[in-house]
Amino acid sequence: MTKFLLSLHVLAAIVAVGPVTVAASMFPAAARRVPVPVPGGGAGGGRDGGGADAGDVRTVRLLHRICRVYAGLGIAVPVLGFATAASMGVLGDAWLITSVTLTAVAAGLLAAFVLPRQEELLGQLADGQPVERARTVRLAMFTGLFNLLWATVTILMIVRPGSTTGA
Repeated sequence: MTKFLLSLHVLAAIVAVGPVTVAASMFPAAARRVPVPVPGGGAGGGRDGGGADAGDVRTVRLLHRICRVYAGLGIAVPVLGFATAASMGVLGDAWLITSVTLTAVAAGLLAAFVLPRQEELLGQLADGQPVERARTVRLAMFTGLFNLLWATVTILMIVRPGSTTGA
């Protein structure tokens, strides 16, 4: 049963967390690429001389939707992780407690800083307002921290103290 739970935990991490890390990383740059609309609808605003391209805004909206949906699916990762840890008898191990703490911090960053800032930028784009570079840079920073936390958790899960894999 432990191997089955561990397999589900790893698959959930790959399928749920992977898309969030990639889409969240792509979001700030995609938001910056949306052309600035020109007041009065004249030429000269975007990279093609016109206003905001609906395709660019759709791309940004899609990246946000991926982040939101897969963040919800990501709940399965710690649930399956706790079930796996319980079946392995390692719930009190320091490496697991550290991983759980870092996972909670990563989830908090995503919920409190990444997703709300993405929504704010999408609102600006939907209103035809230009996106400030400083806002996308801050979003990229929070996204980078989120990704760094997940990378650290992954490393802890692979190279955990007391591992029997011999790796």
